[in-house]
Amino acid sequence: MTSTFDHLPGGDLISQGISDGEAGKITVESCLVAIGAPRLLRSGLTLEGHVFSMHEPQQRLYQLLRQTSGDAYARYNALIRRLISFQHALDRRSACP
Repeated sequence: MTSTFDHLPGGDLISQGISDGEAGKITVESCLVAIGAPRLLRSGLTLEGHVFSMHEPQQRLYQLLRQTSGDAYARYNALIRRLISFQHALDRRSACP
């Protein structure tokens, strides 16, 4: 999927999360978007789908990560850092004329 976010750090995750969430899929990426939804909405993004208003998306994300191999805690923190990087880049892009 190519979107206007792919050039931003973490944009690939956010694009996939928006696509998954709009399709009603609960995935690592859609949970990440749900976590960032309040700030993403304030930045002007449109998020359609009930997935983005899920209850406790942080816990859901962690549960999904625990179902796969690897250190869920480290992967969770890395994903949150990518979300924050994306949000910062989106804010900077919005601030530029």
